[in-house]
Amino acid sequence: MSDEAATKPKRKIRHLGILTGGGDCPGLNAVIRGAVLTAAREGVRVTGVRNAFAGLLHKSYIQLEPDTVEDLLQRGGTYLGSSNRDNPFAYPMTIDGQQRVVDVSDTIISNFREAGLDGLIAVGGDGTLAITYGLSQKGLPAICVPKTIDNDLLATDVTFGFDTAVGTATEAIDRIRTTAESHGRLMVVEVMGRNAGWIALFCGLSGGADVILLPEIPFSMEAIAAKLREDRASGKRFSIIVVAEGAHLKGGDVVVRALVNDPTEPRRLGGVGNLVGQKLEEMTGIETRVTILGHIQRGGTPSTYDRNLSTRFGVHAALNAIAGNFGHLVALKHGGIALVPLGEAAKGQRLVPLDSDFIRVGRSVGISFGDEE
Repeated sequence: MSDEAATKPKRKIRHLGILTGGGDCPGLNAVIRGAVLTAAREGVRVTGVRNAFAGLLHKSYIQLEPDTVEDLLQRGGTYLGSSNRDNPFAYPMTIDGQQRVVDVSDTIISNFREAGLDGLIAVGGDGTLAITYGLSQKGLPAICVPKTIDNDLLATDVTFGFDTAVGTATEAIDRIRTTAESHGRLMVVEVMGRNAGWIALFCGLSGGADVILLPEIPFSMEAIAAKLREDRASGKRFSIIVVAEGAHLKGGDVVVRALVNDPTEPRRLGGVGNLVGQKLEEMTGIETRVTILGHIQRGGTPSTYDRNLSTRFGVHAALNAIAGNFGHLVALKHGGIALVPLGEAAKGQRLVPLDSDFIRVGRSVGISFGDEE
């Protein structure tokens, strides 16, 4: 469905709510700003819901006016706060002294109506989409905006936050490269991305990595060691390896940093960079250092691309909500804005295809993906 549907209101919308769910991401504030400024011009009030769905449960709101959001465009993080542990269908509560998981979705919907809201704009990743879809099935009028630095949502060509994260990681690799060259070292850089390798692939290419390890391509330590020895034999004094946190050995599983009490994502990935670095130093004798970029990739000022994409998403989300086009995700499709039914948007994960031209280009310039025999 094209965004032209936003031009024909189905019923009068006077009051919208907006929340940001999941991990923080550069561009969230630009979405909020775009939605609020657009709604104001249409005579529609916007109330911010603090800390994702927990704000609806605990009735924690803030009135958003144009002068409230005007300076949010360049700010990272989220003005409304966020949470990735407050799934209303599996909400952790202490009952009779015991920790239990309960369904509070009916309370969420009741509080939504009590607040006088006519519709909700939910900004988030796959977890937020799934929750919003579940609530919409129970009658909550909602529209979603796709967000994640991982760029792994199937329903949209790209998510905001990804461009900024790749830029941050590339800058870090550029800095690491100079010290690697100075000392003739092997430098391993671990980046985020969960089970998708988009960040690793893009910053590895732009940072001139020698090896890129992706979750989509199980790797072999022997293949990587052979690549490093070949480079050394040709006269290269240093090497850069970029590894996605979800990358894993052939026949192996992902490296889990911790198990947490989170029904939506109990495994915290991380540590594969240390595993790769330690093993390669043992196998090759090359002095190795490991850098885990972690949440540095989530923070900071959003890039120009992410500011513009976020603003577009916020504007079109508001226009469609005002038109009553609920039950959809506002997505980027072939450069334009389109509406995708939430039931479809909440399914699947966008992984790097093995026939990606970016992988082909990487191989052509001599990058190893750790799968060579």
